Amino acid sequence: MTHNNVRTYDEAGEGWYKSSFSNSAGGSCVEVKRDQGQFFVRDSKDKRADQPIIGVGSASWAAFLSTLS
Repeated sequence: MTHNNVRTYDEAGEGWYKSSFSNSAGGSCVEVKRDQGQFFVRDSKDKRADQPIIGVGSASWAAFLSTLS
């Protein structure tokens, strides 16, 4: 099975936003990027090229955010 919504850091460009809950101690570091109608999430503290970036559509992202609040 192929997942087209998973990228690696090598394919990551500019425009990432780091969570305001992230801290310099290395915990809970998440970055998000919106690109071509999808939202991408990555772990900002591990920048190895083989680390995945997970992508979801706008509707899924909105549903995810609604469960957090």
